[in-house]
Amino acid sequence: MDVLWDAAGPLTPGQVHEVLSGERSLAYTTVMTILVRLWQKGRLGREQHGRAYAYRPVQSREAYAASRMDEVLGDTKDRRLALSYFIAGLKPGDRARLRGLLGARGEQS
Repeated sequence: MDVLWDAAGPLTPGQVHEVLSGERSLAYTTVMTILVRLWQKGRLGREQHGRAYAYRPVQSREAYAASRMDEVLGDTKDRRLALSYFIAGLKPGDRARLRGLLGARGEQS
């Protein structure tokens, strides 16, 4: 996903494989399988690019992180307690940013 999030546009499996070749040893078929599975799960979109498909994320890295946080919160029995632990674990700067975002959202309501 990082390769696709960092790309300027959609990438073919060959392009993804080329980027990953410098980082780790993965077979082209492995890259292709992972891209197809991510597309089947709705995490990637794809478009015809010659004889291949080019893949792109359907969510930004940040939107995906937010949806994962919401999913994890949904798995807890006490959402309020989980949120309080999360906030307590934030660095002071992140806590201040969160406070500012919540204040801005309150003004819009």
